[in-house]
Amino acid sequence: MPSRYLKSPVPLLFAVFVLLAFAMGCGSDPTEAVATPASTAVTAVAPATPTAGAATETPRPTVGPTPTPGANLVSWSGKERNTSPDVSQADLKTLVAGNYAFAFDLYGALSESGGNLFFSPHSISTALAMAYAGAREETERQMADTLRFELLQGRLHPAFNALDLSLSARLDDNGDFRLNIANSVWGQEGYGFLPGFLDTLALNYGDEVRPADFRRDPEGARVLINDWVAEETEERIKDLIPSGAIDELTRLVLANAIYFKAAWLLPFDESDTADRPFHLLDGSERDVPMMRQQEDLRYASGGGFQAVELPYKGVGASMTILLPDSGRFREFEGSLSVDSLEDILDGLDSRLVHLTVPRFEMESSFGLSDTLKTMGMPDAFDDAAADFSGIDGRVCQTGRDTCLLISDVLHKAFVSVDEAGTEAAAATAVIIGFTSLREEPKPVELVIDRPFIFLIRDDTTGAILFLGRVLEP
Repeated sequence: MPSRYLKSPVPLLFAVFVLLAFAMGCGSDPTEAVATPASTAVTAVAPATPTAGAATETPRPTVGPTPTPGANLVSWSGKERNTSPDVSQADLKTLVAGNYAFAFDLYGALSESGGNLFFSPHSISTALAMAYAGAREETERQMADTLRFELLQGRLHPAFNALDLSLSARLDDNGDFRLNIANSVWGQEGYGFLPGFLDTLALNYGDEVRPADFRRDPEGARVLINDWVAEETEERIKDLIPSGAIDELTRLVLANAIYFKAAWLLPFDESDTADRPFHLLDGSERDVPMMRQQEDLRYASGGGFQAVELPYKGVGASMTILLPDSGRFREFEGSLSVDSLEDILDGLDSRLVHLTVPRFEMESSFGLSDTLKTMGMPDAFDDAAADFSGIDGRVCQTGRDTCLLISDVLHKAFVSVDEAGTEAAAATAVIIGFTSLREEPKPVELVIDRPFIFLIRDDTTGAILFLGRVLEP
């Protein structure tokens, strides 16, 4: 996909294009499948390795046979993030194009609710990709279709790794630009996650499993995760996970946080900012602070719209604003697509522009479960159909196990646009757990207060090493 795709129509589509704008400039080599070491506790399954170099893959078979549950504790597998993933440009472009399409799909679904809208599709895609690493069978297929994942698992996760590493490498020595992207994995202490799943997260998303005691202290775990999000987003995203969203049935939380701050290449003069009327869709108007400048900017106009591009300092990023003609917002919004945006961006050309644009700040908060179900991945949230056996080896279809499902997908975003530049932050949490626990027997009270027999034996062979009794301690 050409780099012109990766410009940002802010405010409504800021996260789609600013956070993905850098992807096409990163250089990498062909991708290999994630290597998964063997384990004596669990059968670790490596993702299938497709032929290197293919740009897309229509079929998305499961990663492998479902292993049996085993390991007692999620201590981290010892793998460190692969900071030089072997990823082809074709795979990277396929990933970005798919994320781009998902961003528009999600925008269409969320925009139906009305009001302001701001979100980070990159954050949402990344957090759900971590959950997707453990999806199998129909759950995997539905997630791939909905999230627009066209690469097989063995190539998808390294591509996400390459994309995030490229974005995170965009540093500015003058302090005019900051982009921080971080992932975290919070797992129930003592729960048997599969080594192959943990290795995929470690190699490609760069964070070890942080122990959490959801069973005994769900509120304490929620506070820990929210504090991590707040720290990674410079305190712009607080209380991502509301009270009650994590409970004793939670087993895993996958989180992504993004913080972005960039200065305009051509800043506005604050003395030119003044209150001016802003016309609302219902025909009313309200006075808002309007920034003004006259500069050479890339500009386009066409059937029912005007567009302008505002560059940021020194990092090859920009904000693109799309302004539908008066009375045609709904029509224009409904027709906006990847293809139509490409045509608009193709038409941008340098012009002297007298620009007036509002200074604004807003926050958005979403529970995405119902939206994602409607978009095509209902099984991931269904306790009778979800298959995340790639996480822990439990196969729900046996009817014997209580199996993992996504209980919620939560997202918060913040953006502030002023005379100096843009600050934006977002975070996503995918909460995975049970809808109900298997009924556990009540504890048995045992008081050894009379004579007893005891034995010591070898667990491997069963041989009794010692045998005795105690009549009087």
